[in-house]
Amino acid sequence: MNHTIIHMPAVELAGIKIRTSNQRESGPDGLIPSLWEQYYQSGMSNTGKLLHPHLLYALYTEYESDVNGEYSLLLGHEREPDFSGDDRLGTASVPEAKYFKFTTQRGPMQQVVLQLWQEIWAFFEDSEIKRTYTGDFELYDLRHFNPADAVVDIYIAVENE
Repeated sequence: MNHTIIHMPAVELAGIKIRTSNQRESGPDGLIPSLWEQYYQSGMSNTGKLLHPHLLYALYTEYESDVNGEYSLLLGHEREPDFSGDDRLGTASVPEAKYFKFTTQRGPMQQVVLQLWQEIWAFFEDSEIKRTYTGDFELYDLRHFNPADAVVDIYIAVENE
């Protein structure tokens, strides 16, 4: 599995948010599919005061512990500093950090993203490199996005060596 090491500055996001766990998502009560439906119906990328509305972040943050605990997931966009938002939108920060950037194979979004997450979990189980669990994200470029034929980047925050 190939990855690139990259340092990213902090990014402030506005979007819709849930609290879930990998255990919940592996069963019939998963919340992530309905969060995506809510995002697509919201027209959020057309909301004012967003920077780069073509870039959609799926930010995993507020980890309870590690891959086994609860976390928050925000689907949203980078916001301008004076963004006031509305009652429907939450905010969160992509932390400034060193990230391992992984890229999916091309294919159906749900399939290739889940497959890469499984590979990432296995990679870090056997790696000396430690995740920070401060904030990880998937990044989608919506300009030419086709969920049936997608390539997605996943960024995992890691400890500095």
